[in-house]
Amino acid sequence: MATPDFVLALREKVGTHPLWLSGVTAVVLRDGDSTTGTEVLLVRRSDTGAWTPVTGIIDPGEEPAVAAAREILEEANVVATVDTLVWVKVTDPVRYENGDESQYLDLIFRCSYVSGDAFPADGENTEAAWFALNALPTISEDMRGRVMSAVETDGTARFEV
Repeated sequence: MATPDFVLALREKVGTHPLWLSGVTAVVLRDGDSTTGTEVLLVRRSDTGAWTPVTGIIDPGEEPAVAAAREILEEANVVATVDTLVWVKVTDPVRYENGDESQYLDLIFRCSYVSGDAFPADGENTEAAWFALNALPTISEDMRGRVMSAVETDGTARFEV
């Protein structure tokens, strides 16, 4: 599902005005072979064509770690455990093609692969694939920072101040 029902209901009331939403970025890692080393799961967004880790909006009342695991399964057909919160940050404001405006409190989690063959499972993405950390496709600096925060974590969450 591209836009959660609760966001659509809010949009009926506030139109395109900015919404403050809570989101997750799930950086899923797995052990590759001896030539690739650690691999990260990335998806190619159908709206922008950009490669990113799995991202999504937290539903009302949903625990953030549960949302991360749900989004991974929904978007990429992969089961993963949510290991640790690595970064809490506020995204830049986003203006979508239809004029809707949002900004997100993003909770970035390091996750570990359990099972499943990666493929774009819900229509939000056109591709889902594993990449060696030293052979990432072109991704934004923001998304690269999210990936690296999960790879390099010492188990302590990073907070912007």
